[in-house]
Amino acid sequence: MDNDATATEHAPAPTRYGCRISDSRGQVVIHPTRDTYIATLKVLVDDTFVSCTDLTAVDYSAYASRVGRPTERFEVVLNLISLERRERLRVRVAVPESDPTLDSAFDLYPGTEAMEREVYDMFGIEFVGHPDLSRILMPEDWVGHPLRKDYAIGRIPVQFKGSPS
Repeated sequence: MDNDATATEHAPAPTRYGCRISDSRGQVVIHPTRDTYIATLKVLVDDTFVSCTDLTAVDYSAYASRVGRPTERFEVVLNLISLERRERLRVRVAVPESDPTLDSAFDLYPGTEAMEREVYDMFGIEFVGHPDLSRILMPEDWVGHPLRKDYAIGRIPVQFKGSPS
């Protein structure tokens, strides 16, 4: 995860990606809005960033006093790679708590199918247009999303087997 306190902002010159760009420890970070997310990913695919190596989310609700903290509670983070250019790039999209939805990247990056399901299962962020948005780690009848900072840890009693004699 990148530390916003050490991230530097590039000059606000227009880019072909059409959004804010920063740098985190030498890696380019692109910050599209939810509205420009898919259009930005399409440009990145055209720019040879054809592989998504990871898609996850962050819940910033426990970091209220953090300098440089994103304004929204959630952020979806994708790590993309261009083998042709031998470059890596990170995409960070803010997702509001009041409407935790984001368009699915599945049509552009089919490998994100399970990753989007995991983010949905653990954080409750819904990916609009996903072909099978269902729980992947937790049982279907599970209530809540365990990686949210406000999830009550230990509220479900766990029954352990008796110790062997």
